[in-house]
Amino acid sequence: MKNVLRVSVILNLMFFSAFGQKSEPINKETTAGKLAENLNPIKTNIKMKNIGILLFNNFETLDVFGPVEIFGRLKDLYHIEFYSLEGGVITSTQNVKILTEKLSEKDQFDIFLIPGGMGTRKEVDHPQMISTISGISSLSTHVLTVCTGSALLAKTGQINGLSATSNKRSFDWVVSQGSKVNWVKKARWAVDGKYYTSSGVSAGMDMTLGFIRDIHGIDLARKIAYEIEYTWQENKEVDEFYLQDLKQN
Repeated sequence: MKNVLRVSVILNLMFFSAFGQKSEPINKETTAGKLAENLNPIKTNIKMKNIGILLFNNFETLDVFGPVEIFGRLKDLYHIEFYSLEGGVITSTQNVKILTEKLSEKDQFDIFLIPGGMGTRKEVDHPQMISTISGISSLSTHVLTVCTGSALLAKTGQINGLSATSNKRSFDWVVSQGSKVNWVKKARWAVDGKYYTSSGVSAGMDMTLGFIRDIHGIDLARKIAYEIEYTWQENKEVDEFYLQDLKQN
């Protein structure tokens, strides 16, 4: 009998402890805010960054759309726009046509991306193009080049005295456009201050993932590489293609 009374008392105490106290009101806004923060931590405290991509006729398609695929996975962080000197439709070497906005020397971006391709052979001797690249590069927070896009950047003098790399099959030609640059032939991509330069074609993807790593951390970079089923060369110092002897002049 004593045991029964003891159990009854314990149950009554538990009941009043759980239900006898006044409940605190639920703040729906606070709760929703915390939930949103937990579900999407990237959105909090980070301002949207703008990416300006320079296009010219006969640019290399993958030089552009490799990085675009990667940055495009972070739609809450980056806004991408395509530009050219005159605006309008620009056509890649692979005959991909892109509608672009008109570019100005006074434009500035969080990220300014310059691709390579056969069109760079013509554009290095285009004074307005080089002047525009120079102006935008000096104003932008980061400048990224892919393949022979580094030849255009080198022609501006912006990377004199800095380390850079480029497409290995066109390396001698690129070096001739900037003799004061510290060209690193073996690198998959190079970083010097705000300037990121990469080797040929697919190296632009490795560089972009490297940029994501530098800004947002290794876990996010690896997550993106896994999502797009890409084997990322994480070591920027080593380009297994740097000994190619096939020349493109």
